[in-house]
Amino acid sequence: MTSSDMDYLTIALPKGKLFAPSADMLAKVGCTAEDLSENSRKLVITNEKEKLRFIITKTADLPTYVEYGAADIGIIGKDVLLEENKDVYELLDLKFGLCRMMVAVPEALQQEKLSDYAHMRVATKFPAIAERFFHSMGIQMEFIKLNGSIELAPMVGLAEIIVDIVETGRTLKANKLIEVATIQPVTARFIANRVSFKMKFDRIHRITEGLKALLESEVGK
Repeated sequence: MTSSDMDYLTIALPKGKLFAPSADMLAKVGCTAEDLSENSRKLVITNEKEKLRFIITKTADLPTYVEYGAADIGIIGKDVLLEENKDVYELLDLKFGLCRMMVAVPEALQQEKLSDYAHMRVATKFPAIAERFFHSMGIQMEFIKLNGSIELAPMVGLAEIIVDIVETGRTLKANKLIEVATIQPVTARFIANRVSFKMKFDRIHRITEGLKALLESEVGK
């Protein structure tokens, strides 16, 4: 890190659903910048007075920015952390953005046991998570990585099973899919670069403690 890097704390925020609650929570502990917006044309948004820099990245890229020290800290969903498996510190479960990673099949294919789906094709945005889950159950599968609407795969015969994130399950129902297993709940996490955590410990610790206090006050309400 250069001396000018040491002066600033760089915070990575994810595009999409987690951006607004992440920015809001950080603002409550004094981490904000003028014109901080998901739609900003600026690639780096700076608060010179507080020596803060914000970068807004695609969700899948965010742990990489933090792992390599391009960002000191960031907020990202546990699903992305599990899939990307980057070497970062996970400091806090921020409790918002609650979803669940699950396995679903078309209603017509529903079986009695998960092992009855062995040797089928699984469509997912999260092949690493899906493979670990089925491997832990001793079930062999073929995994197909997709980036778009996973629910389409069983409808057109690309795969029999999907592994995806769901919030309410309404999309599953609309597409005649049934959840047959929950892999794990998923929430937003506060993460830090390992070197930054040591070199900028006071600042990161202060933000972490502020976020903890916020979470505790929410529980008390």
